[in-house]
Amino acid sequence: MPLKLNVNKKSMTVDVEPDTPLLWVLRDVLNYTGTKFGCGIGLCGACTVMIGGKAVRSCTTTVGSVGSQAVTTIEGLSPDGLHPVQVAWEALDVPQCGYCQAGQIMAAAALLEHTPHPTDTDIDAAMSGNLCRCGTYTRIRQAIHAAASGNASSGKATAAAIDPNATAGNAIATASK
Repeated sequence: MPLKLNVNKKSMTVDVEPDTPLLWVLRDVLNYTGTKFGCGIGLCGACTVMIGGKAVRSCTTTVGSVGSQAVTTIEGLSPDGLHPVQVAWEALDVPQCGYCQAGQIMAAAALLEHTPHPTDTDIDAAMSGNLCRCGTYTRIRQAIHAAASGNASSGKATAAAIDPNATAGNAIATASK
């Protein structure tokens, strides 16, 4: 059944059943493989995309439920990879294995879209459903604060620039430091 989608600011039609998980349409039909399969039940966050600016688990969202809402994948977040969250992620060496990172970045970008200057509590709430097997949660929080404060885009996003007492993974940055 042909369905119209708006993915990464492009209108397209896919010929799939409406109950097909959005994840499989993105990966297998549209070849947006940055969105990862993790658990298949919406608990790990590896498959997070934005729908209408909100972080959503694509493994449990049917393509038929998307309608005309804009879908943004990691590939569509920034054409050149320079979204402030992506810049902060790289500057602070957030990824280790990298498997969860697309979902983490999409959840962080959605958070900042709605809460431009989040507190640690805001970050914890928004990111709580995104699991990182490598345990880089402290750097994830640092990177979100860096992106929110503008340090990421100015090239100053290092743990020391955000928090002079920071060492790899031991300090939680705040936008006020």
